[in-house]
Amino acid sequence: MSSIAATSLFKNKKKISLLERNENLAGFAFLSLNFLGYVLFKLIPIVMALVLSFSRWNFVSGIRGIRIIGLENYLKLIIDPIFIQSFINTIIYSLAMVPVSIFLSLILGAILNEYVFGKGVLRLAFYLPYVSSMVAVSMVWMILFLPSYGPINNFLRGIGIAEPPRWLNASSTSLLSIIIVGVWQSLGYNIIIVLAGLQGISRSLYESADIDGANVVQKFFKITIPSLSGTLFFLVMISFIRSFQVFTPVRVMTQGGPGNSSSVLVYYIYTTAFQNSDIGYATAMSWVLFLLVFVFTVVRNSMIARTNQS
Repeated sequence: MSSIAATSLFKNKKKISLLERNENLAGFAFLSLNFLGYVLFKLIPIVMALVLSFSRWNFVSGIRGIRIIGLENYLKLIIDPIFIQSFINTIIYSLAMVPVSIFLSLILGAILNEYVFGKGVLRLAFYLPYVSSMVAVSMVWMILFLPSYGPINNFLRGIGIAEPPRWLNASSTSLLSIIIVGVWQSLGYNIIIVLAGLQGISRSLYESADIDGANVVQKFFKITIPSLSGTLFFLVMISFIRSFQVFTPVRVMTQGGPGNSSSVLVYYIYTTAFQNSDIGYATAMSWVLFLLVFVFTVVRNSMIARTNQS
């Protein structure tokens, strides 16, 4: 009897192991499709981009035209005035656009949350620019910024400014114009996130502040902003990463001009690759942009982890 039981137990274990093996094979089969797509469309292009950043290549010449030149592309970045100007413009754009857009979204979000009826309609109205085509939005702003007949300058003349800015046509204001468009376009997303954070704040905190005689400003700085610290930190990091990748307004409205005054990194990468056909140099600049975004991402993740631990 014991031998029969042992044989039955062995057969059951064998069936279980066979079933587990078949389940594992089925799981690997499903995962292999995703892994294959990752290798083909992400890993291989990343490796190729890294190789191309150390080469000189005009894609018209085909694969055989690739020439490895070492660090020449990266050394060229240091002395390239257009790259330096584009890098500086990108930093200026980020440092100006992000704080202004978040500050305005915080103010508007607090007003919408407390003092405005029909919040759903207004949330949709604010969010529409974020989901609208940036090409169409840029075309509309080009008309608004027209120096002679644009509505903005007509308004400024109407309030007594005889010589309003030339906006997109002047080196001193072209980047400012791009920043204004960036702030306007990002407000919708930021307001939605701020409103979500505001609705998570307990009303008892405000009621206690009212009992203590706190005014609106004191409640805003002592309750609202501290309670939204996590939300605001998320918005700051996401907005900075997104701002490094600004392209469409520059491409449509200024083409980097006048005189590279509004050129940014992504636009210069685009012109280098597809207008000057210098793929190797453009790829090297892309890696610099990647490192910039990577640093902010690492900082963001580390600070979030530190916040969660505390």
